[in-house]
Amino acid sequence: MKHLVLGALVAALTCTSAVAGTVTVITSFPKELTAAYKTAFEKANPGIKLEILNKNTVASIAYIRELAPGKRPDVMWASAPDAFEVLKRDKLLAAAPEVDNAKIPAKIGNYPINDPQGFYKGQALAGYGIMFNTRYLKANKLAAPAEWSDLTKPAWFGHVAMTSPSRSGTMHLTVETILQGEGWDQGWSTLLQMAGNSAQITERSFGVPDGINNGQFGGGPVIDFFGLAGKATGFPVEFVYPQLTSIVPANIALVAGAANPDEAKKFIAFTLSQAGQELLLDPKISRLPVLPYAQLAGKIPAGFPDPQAIVKRSKVQFNADLSEDRYALVHSLFDQTITFRLKELQAATKAIHEAEARLAVKKNPQAEALVKQARELAFTPIVSAQLAGQPEFLKLFASNKKEVEVSRKITGLEEQWNSKARANYLKAAELAQQASALLR
Repeated sequence: MKHLVLGALVAALTCTSAVAGTVTVITSFPKELTAAYKTAFEKANPGIKLEILNKNTVASIAYIRELAPGKRPDVMWASAPDAFEVLKRDKLLAAAPEVDNAKIPAKIGNYPINDPQGFYKGQALAGYGIMFNTRYLKANKLAAPAEWSDLTKPAWFGHVAMTSPSRSGTMHLTVETILQGEGWDQGWSTLLQMAGNSAQITERSFGVPDGINNGQFGGGPVIDFFGLAGKATGFPVEFVYPQLTSIVPANIALVAGAANPDEAKKFIAFTLSQAGQELLLDPKISRLPVLPYAQLAGKIPAGFPDPQAIVKRSKVQFNADLSEDRYALVHSLFDQTITFRLKELQAATKAIHEAEARLAVKKNPQAEALVKQARELAFTPIVSAQLAGQPEFLKLFASNKKEVEVSRKITGLEEQWNSKARANYLKAAELAQQASALLR
């Protein structure tokens, strides 16, 4: 009997979404941010407790999908608008509460801050760029990067860190920003070259900024608040927005089937209030508010980025619908050709860099042709732009993978991509080495 009572007690304690007066928030945001909001919200609402469930964005979607109504977290809070579109498509979001803060504008540039259909709200703004460690660059004689292409240069081999979009919603948006800004083929070429220069594909998005902060890596792609917060808290780091960047909302939404929707709505309203927006400017958080700077007079830190200015100079008009359509495809293709084949991609990239260095001092048409073939093999996406644009192909990857036939088809394609990527990288390294041999 004691065991039954104990089991019931444990179940009650662990199923926190069902506890009246508790708001469970599932989020990918770091502790510095969530702890500040928890303290401020609970102080303003003494009868409500905030529980934070930290998962990356992709894992958050899967977690919400797996739970029955009444067992789900109450609030989803993350930086990836395309992820919210996925949840909305799957009918996992409830209508967002009306929030009385008319000072928040309707758009950032041409991009709606709130979901036009009313299922999620823009709570902060997020940009994507390059974070780098100034001491590391000086020690390794590296020029400060300004554009994505800088991270593909031979000098950066072994000094870059990236994470996978399947592990990070913010990395997914970075990948999509590059793909939309450069086009499918050239965008994947940039990503493959950047990954070939990488020392590591980290397990979580936090791994990249943490490694740059402590000098483990020279630089890499991150969401802006990681770089801004690192610099504000004293690390020898800088952050730059390339020309190909985007400023899009970080969103907050009420989950369909939430156990405590009334309390959850109060939390969402708090994050969009004057007090909630001012919290974003804490140096440890360093997020861009959706509230205009004119409404935050005297609160903006010196040198803090102006999102409106960044949008005006950016060459990317981010398309969340396109990103949503190919969400699962991009994750799968990145992992099969980069994450799971990093060692072979690194070796091919190194061999190509070495051959090109030799070609720079000694011309040889045969060697040039070999290096060109090597680059095409290593840095051309396995899935063509034409195939990636076919609705039926995209529909397959957006389907329920628990269905046996769908799972079988996707697994078969992924195995083909993985095998082809490995063969391409090995052949590319071989051709580049042949070119180097001709130049000795």
